[in-house]
Amino acid sequence: MFDSDEVVESAILVHIDFSSDHEREDLEELKLLTESAGVPSRTVLTGSLSSPHAKFFIGTGKVDELASLVQMHNVDVVIFNHSLKPSQERNLEREIHCRVLDRTGLILDIFAQRARTHEGKLQVELAQLRHLSTRLVGGRTELGRQKGGIGLRGPGEMQLETDRRLLRERIRHIQKRLAKVASQREQSRRSRKRNELPTVSLVGYTNAGKSTLFNQLTGADVYAADQLFATLDPTLRKLELPDAGAVILADTVGFVRHLPHELIAAFKATLQETRDADLLLHVVDCADEQMRENMEEVDSVLAQIGADEVPVLMVFNKIDKLEKSSTRVEFDDEGQPRAVWLSAQQAWGTSELLDVLNQLLAGVLVNYQLILPASASKLRSRLYAMKGVVRESFGEKGEFVLDIRLQQADWQRLLKQEDEPLERFISE
Repeated sequence: MFDSDEVVESAILVHIDFSSDHEREDLEELKLLTESAGVPSRTVLTGSLSSPHAKFFIGTGKVDELASLVQMHNVDVVIFNHSLKPSQERNLEREIHCRVLDRTGLILDIFAQRARTHEGKLQVELAQLRHLSTRLVGGRTELGRQKGGIGLRGPGEMQLETDRRLLRERIRHIQKRLAKVASQREQSRRSRKRNELPTVSLVGYTNAGKSTLFNQLTGADVYAADQLFATLDPTLRKLELPDAGAVILADTVGFVRHLPHELIAAFKATLQETRDADLLLHVVDCADEQMRENMEEVDSVLAQIGADEVPVLMVFNKIDKLEKSSTRVEFDDEGQPRAVWLSAQQAWGTSELLDVLNQLLAGVLVNYQLILPASASKLRSRLYAMKGVVRESFGEKGEFVLDIRLQQADWQRLLKQEDEPLERFISE
C-alpha cells in the first residue's frame, strides 16, 4: 500500500460554467465531495466558457490566475469540478507547478478511503488502475511520488511510474479475483431465489439517507453520516414482514452526477444486487434543491446497469427539514402505493413504509385449514419453520388442526416436495 503519513492537504477548487447542460456541474456538490475527502479548500476559481479549452481545459488567462492563486495560498492540489483529459492535467501541472486532480480522481479517492471489505478494496483498486492507465507517461513521474494524499490512495503497490505491462497484469489479476467474488455472489443470489426470499434494494443519490433508513428498518448498525459516499460496501440484512415473511434488504453505494464509468464497470458485481432485486426503494432527499436532477441521475445509472425495469417505490426522506410536511403514502390511479414520505432520522413514517412493503411483497397468499394426523408431525414442523401457521388447535381424535397462510409460491413448492398429496389434508 502507499505510505500514508496523514498529511493534511489544502486545495483550490476550479468550477467552470458551460452553456451545455451536459457539461454543467454543481459547485456545492464539489465542496461536499472535497469535504468528504477530508481536504480543506482555500478558495474557488470560477469562470464561464462555451466549450473546454483543448490544451488547458480553461483559458490561458485563467491558467495564469490559477498559478498566482497556487503561489499565494501555497496549496497541495488543485481540484477541477470536471473530467480532464490526461494531456490537460499534465499541461496544467507544468504551468502551475502543482498537482491537478479532476472530478473523477476525487471520487475515486473518496471511494479508496471508504472501502472496508476485501471486495470493495479490489473494486476501488481496479477503478483507480483503469483511471491511472490513461495517465502513465514519463513526464508525469516527478509529480507521481506517493505521499498518501488525495488522489494517490488505493492501488496497492502500484506507483504512477509503473510501466503499462505491469499495470495490465495487475488489472487482470484483480479481475480474476473479482470474478471469483462475483461467482460467490451469484451463488448466494441463486440460494435466495431457491428459498423464494424477495430482495429489496435501497438506491438513491449519495447522502439521501439510505443507510439511516436501512438501520431504522432492520435494527442494524451500518455506518451512516451526513457526508457523500458514507456507504461504499453493500450490506444485506433479513427483514421480517407480517404477510410477506422474510425479505432481504440491501443497502448499496449512492450514485452521483456523472458517476465515473470506471466505477460503474468496477462495481458491476455489487450493482448486480440492484439489478436482480424484486423491488427498488428509490430514496430521495426531498429537502435538496437539486432533488429533481438527482432523481434523474439515479434513473440514468439504473438504466446503465440494466435495472430500469425493476419495480420502484419512491421514498421521499428528510421531511423533518421541510417547513410544512407530514408522513404520508401516495397511491397511483390503480390504488397501488407509489411513494412514501418520511424521515428516517426521526423515525417518522417508517411503520407506514413497512406496511407498504408488506403489501407490495406479500403477493398472492393462500389460506387453508389443514387437518393433519399425529403421524404428520414432520409436515407440521416444516409449516412452523416456514412461519406459515397462523393458529393451531386439536381435533376430537387428537389430530392437528392448522390454519395456515403462505405465499402461493411457497405453497406450490411444498406441494411438489412432499411425498403424499397435501390436498387431502385441506378441510372442506
